[in-house]
Amino acid sequence: MTRTLRSAPANEDVRRPGRWLALSVLVLAVLLVAVDATVLGLATPYISEDLRPSGTQLLWIGDVYSFVIAGLLVSMGSLGDRIGRKRILLVGATAFGAISVLNAYATSPELLIVARALLGVAGATLMPATLALIRNIFHDPRERSLAVGIWGATASAGTAVGPIAGGFLLEHFWWGSVFLINLPVMAVLVLVGVKLLPESRNPSPGPWDLLSVLLSLVGMVGVVYAVKEAAAHGFSWATLAVGLLGAAALYGFVHRQLTMPVPLLDMRLFRNRGFSGAVLADLLTILGLSGLVFFLSQYLQLVQGRAPFEAGLAELPAAVGAVAAGLVAGRAARRFSVRAVVSGGLAAIGLALAALTVIGQNTGYPLLGTALLVVGVGAGFSFTVTADVILSSVSGEQAGAASAVSETAYELGAALGIALLGSIVTGVYRDFTGPAGTPAAAHESLGGAVEAAAGMPAAQGEALLDAARQAFVDGLTLASGAGAAVLLAAAAASWFLLRGQRLEDGIEHP
Repeated sequence: MTRTLRSAPANEDVRRPGRWLALSVLVLAVLLVAVDATVLGLATPYISEDLRPSGTQLLWIGDVYSFVIAGLLVSMGSLGDRIGRKRILLVGATAFGAISVLNAYATSPELLIVARALLGVAGATLMPATLALIRNIFHDPRERSLAVGIWGATASAGTAVGPIAGGFLLEHFWWGSVFLINLPVMAVLVLVGVKLLPESRNPSPGPWDLLSVLLSLVGMVGVVYAVKEAAAHGFSWATLAVGLLGAAALYGFVHRQLTMPVPLLDMRLFRNRGFSGAVLADLLTILGLSGLVFFLSQYLQLVQGRAPFEAGLAELPAAVGAVAAGLVAGRAARRFSVRAVVSGGLAAIGLALAALTVIGQNTGYPLLGTALLVVGVGAGFSFTVTADVILSSVSGEQAGAASAVSETAYELGAALGIALLGSIVTGVYRDFTGPAGTPAAAHESLGGAVEAAAGMPAAQGEALLDAARQAFVDGLTLASGAGAAVLLAAAAASWFLLRGQRLEDGIEHP
């Protein structure tokens, strides 16, 4: 199939009727995933109190979803190219809703970890399918930029809806209710999507290679697990063995893709400097942000004493900034340049994270709210433009695989960020010195310290809480500094890698 770029007036026929209604269904899937990712942070203190997970189990609850989804995104994106992106989206959404029920009624840390992993399997079908369908519905690059902006803005809105809705539910129901809000969104998505979404697939897809799927999953999970364990507990022979196994599996995956007539993932995509630069920018950005975001809700609730609903509202500026920036990001990239918008957005996030290194237990909201707003604006600009660059770099037939690479970078960055930056917070926290009689559980998590303090004499409990909160804040500020360094490095790298990159203007004629 060949593609040409022509002027807009001569190609109104390629603008699919009903494309904006179809987009409204796709953003529901994005909302589903975004809400699920953000409500967990608010529910963490309640999960700690009810299921009594260890500090390591709490990190697994937070990041196993990202581990699994990172390992399967490429495979599921490629499967959507083969069997149909609409089909895999609707099947995945149905499974996502059903498995959310399992998460809601988990009765042990181990069961919740397994349920989160299964949710990752279902989630891996959603995001690549939505971006791939956008790529094939919108042939006008300017319209596609706006569609991607709306897609990204919905994801950002989900990060706001999640904490607010989750906060309301946590104040009136049990922690498992935060997972059940997925069900009505899933139901609307499936019922309406059956009617509105067009089907699209690669007309010459080749076989879906199960060995490649296995190598991708083992490789991603093995490498990320090894990094997580090394960061949390130091190197050991077992950790090294798992890391080497993962690296070997990834090497085998790449080698197999290079030798297959029709691979799951065309590795030649990475020869495109714009594509590679956009993927790297996404990975480093999420790596620098995710550890902070995971612990920020705990800071607002357990350190500053905010109720869950109030904590959700406190995080709203980030989503507002991301929505506003995402809607104008494509226009800004065309007026200035891709690298200016992406690098500027990443630098803004880095500076905002640097500002958070001065927070304390009683830091006022103006500093927190301003920093979150700047983070949101920077993320809205950078993520929207990098997604547009990635989609514009490939043909419609490769849209699923390319979208999966983009989302893999996002999820891999999230897993690594929670593992590395989260381990910084946990490592600093565990070393705090509490009063005599402080139980070991108090050193596992801040939620454990709050629970332990409730069963101690008032003065002793207050001393324990003060020491634990200060240690948590010390770890959070250190992680913020590390995240700021990562984001500023990502901004510099993007400035060079995205040099000369431009978004298309002409209509794409299939």
